Amino acid sequence: MSDEASLAALGVSEPARAVLARGVPRTVQVSPERAADLWERRRTLFFKPAASYGSKAAYRGDKLTRRVWQDILAGDYVAQALVPPSERVVNVDGGETDLKLDVRAYAYGGQIQLLAARLYQGQTTNFRTSGGGFAPVFLVREPQVSPGACRPA
Repeated sequence: MSDEASLAALGVSEPARAVLARGVPRTVQVSPERAADLWERRRTLFFKPAASYGSKAAYRGDKLTRRVWQDILAGDYVAQALVPPSERVVNVDGGETDLKLDVRAYAYGGQIQLLAARLYQGQTTNFRTSGGGFAPVFLVREPQVSPGACRPA
C-alpha cells in the first residue's frame, strides 16, 4: 500500500495513490538482501508479521535484540516506518494528563462498520490506564454552501 510503482501497476488511480502516500507509512518486505540496511535503521522502524494484524508478534525496532532479529529474518515480516501515536490532553481526576490516541476503522465488505478510538499510556493500548479506554469518535463534515451564498459585500 506504500509502493507507488506496485500501486500503479495494479491500476490504482493517481489521486488514490496520493492519498495512500500521505496516510500509509512506508513499508517494505524484510528479506536477507535488506537485512543489513534494516538492522542499521531499526530504531526508525516497526516490524510486523506480513500476514497478521494488531500487535501480534510486532516489534519496535529500538527494542529489538539480536535473537528477536534472527526470528524476524526467518519469518515473513515487513518493516514499516515508525509513526508516533497522536496524543490528547484529557482531564483525569481534576488534572490534565497526556494520553496516546489510537483510532481504528472496523470494516466488512468494503464498508466501515464502526469507528473506535482508544486512549492509553505506555507501549500498547489497554483498559487499565486511568482516564483511558474507549473514546467517542466524531465525524466532521464541511458545511454545504450554495454557490451564490458567499458573495462579497
